[in-house]
Amino acid sequence: METTEPAGPRPGAVSAPGAAELLAVWEAGLAEHGPGRALLLHRTARPGAGTGELLAMPVGERETDLFALRSTLFGERMQVRIECRACGTAMEFDLDAGQLTGDRPRPGGPLRVTEDGWVVEFRLPTVADLAAAVRAAAGGEAPDGEPGAGRGAEASLARRELLARCILSAVRNGEPVAGDRMPDALPERVRRRIAEAAGRADPAAEVTLHVTCPECGEATPAELDITSYLWTELDSWARDLLLDVHLLATAYGWSEPEILALSPLRRRYYLELCADA
Repeated sequence: METTEPAGPRPGAVSAPGAAELLAVWEAGLAEHGPGRALLLHRTARPGAGTGELLAMPVGERETDLFALRSTLFGERMQVRIECRACGTAMEFDLDAGQLTGDRPRPGGPLRVTEDGWVVEFRLPTVADLAAAVRAAAGGEAPDGEPGAGRGAEASLARRELLARCILSAVRNGEPVAGDRMPDALPERVRRRIAEAAGRADPAAEVTLHVTCPECGEATPAELDITSYLWTELDSWARDLLLDVHLLATAYGWSEPEILALSPLRRRYYLELCADA
């Protein structure tokens, strides 16, 4: 059996963990979901950073790190499969991970939106803010007190939590608006302007593809979740590698550390010998 091995480090990329270290990351990730799994992968991309530092990063900075980790482990080429929302045609295409994110300057201070008599200052969401929004969406109640229902309600709760955490000050027609009234007092138009400004300031925070269907010509938007994409690849790689370990241990009596210490080339050669025997 031939497995896909993590590629070597690339210039400007994060350092590639060894096979044993990467298996440990995979094993720990099996017990995690959502923000916990993203944090685990982010630690792998930035092994010298503490948890507090990682949680305080803007979301786009984490996503950029995860794209860099993915490129280091599995290469720049990413295969994406989506279904046309209009006619259901399955679409498959390749992306260059290096072109999806990049080093873009981010504001050093608060952002400001002025709209319809409102002046709102806010900061970019951090990884901790995003995790709090996910928790609010999963177990919270809608602002009117009615339990949220469906993905639409969950998305609304998540956006509300992000606004509540990130708005620094709000003034309406020259009068300050109390913090305990935020963000429910904001008109929808002002909320949209805040979201647009945050997206321009931190474009890597959400990578959305717009794919035109070759059959019907309809454009389908698709958000590329790098945490889920990278975890799926890591999970497949780990399970293939463990099968290789099993086959080599059975054939030669070697221990797992001894097998993982082999270079990918030598391990593949021994597997071919097992298959030919």
